[in-house]
Amino acid sequence: MKRLKFQFMKDIGFPFIVSVSRMGRKAKRPDHPNFGPPLRSAHKLKKIMSAHYFLSRYAKGAVPVAWVTSGAPVEILRPFGFYTVYPENHGALCGARKMGGDLCAISETQGFSRDLCSYARIDLGVFLSGTTPVGRLPRPDLLFASNNICQTVLYWFRILAHHLNIPLIVFDTPFNFNEITESSISYMVHQIEEMIPRLEKISGKTFRFSTFREVIEIARETSHLWGLVLSTMKAHPSPMTIFDAFVHMAPVVCLRGLEVARNYYKELLKELKERVLKGIGGIRSEKKRLMWDNIPIWFLIKDLAELFAQRDMNFVVATYTNAWAETTPLLDEGKPFESIAKAYSLIILNNNLQHRQKLMKRLIDEYKVDGVVIHSARSCKPYSIGQYDIKQIINDEFGSPSMILEGDIADQRVCSRDDIKREIEIFFEYMSSS
Repeated sequence: MKRLKFQFMKDIGFPFIVSVSRMGRKAKRPDHPNFGPPLRSAHKLKKIMSAHYFLSRYAKGAVPVAWVTSGAPVEILRPFGFYTVYPENHGALCGARKMGGDLCAISETQGFSRDLCSYARIDLGVFLSGTTPVGRLPRPDLLFASNNICQTVLYWFRILAHHLNIPLIVFDTPFNFNEITESSISYMVHQIEEMIPRLEKISGKTFRFSTFREVIEIARETSHLWGLVLSTMKAHPSPMTIFDAFVHMAPVVCLRGLEVARNYYKELLKELKERVLKGIGGIRSEKKRLMWDNIPIWFLIKDLAELFAQRDMNFVVATYTNAWAETTPLLDEGKPFESIAKAYSLIILNNNLQHRQKLMKRLIDEYKVDGVVIHSARSCKPYSIGQYDIKQIINDEFGSPSMILEGDIADQRVCSRDDIKREIEIFFEYMSSS
């Protein structure tokens, strides 16, 4: 019965709701004086992500449900039909809606430290209160995590696994101090192979290798398309801003391995190429090109976008958005287990600082970057460690002006808007004199 209801809402219920909402759509907003015309694809993205969260309400009992960390190899779950929810993606949404502080406060009343990642505190606050901007989240049958981005996710998901009394599967990726080794690859491959019997038991479905290979192919092409989307921002002017990219990265993060994500990026790429040919920029006047390092300050995206656009400065590249294009093209349906091991262990946060420096230098050169803004995120210590050394290297060796912005990814209570604006004004003065 639940399966039928899920299918009905997917095929009939949600499309009907969308059609009704269109009838009451407001008139087109006037053009913004500092930005180019909005991306047409944004409407499609909103529909895709709304459908994803809407249908998740009906997933429990109809299909197996998994909560997944952003760095986990979701491809292994797809052949078993898991409906996947990403607490980090949901945490970013809560932060953008300026609900992060209230949800963090709920978890803090239960003894969770204010120094913990705000994504974790938001998710635990949602778990404790049931409050969410998407209506409700489905109770998971499985928690799936990887430590390639941080260790916090392991403790966070262990707490959830304990309270929900459900399985937790962890994909352990050895840190790359130099180059990835064959022994590390073998270790990770054995982990993936050992997951299959557990996933069969949890989902009630038999693993099909042919389906897995198809998923790998879709995931690889999706990530490749995302990389091409980002590459259009090498154009002068860039056809969108990095703040646009922060929003449009949602499908490659949480719908990777599904046809809907691959199709979406084909559409977005086509639109961006058209804008490049017509000389349409993400901002109306692009005189300086910038790089963003670290996770966005989700609750300040609009404010920061407007502040920099007013000074004719456009963010055209970010280490964060690049993470989903940098290694996942390594996925190979011919060697799916080995390629997953490589792709998910070679990401920026599972590598040494020399790797990160080389990556940033390459992006600065390829995107013709004039300056770098480094977000020192209170919540994300693995991403923020070493940033003062990196700033010095960027200034001295790369020859690019840079600044460090103290902030947080989703908890607006610990972030001073006045301090941030003051630091940015100093950066503006430096950039205008360089």
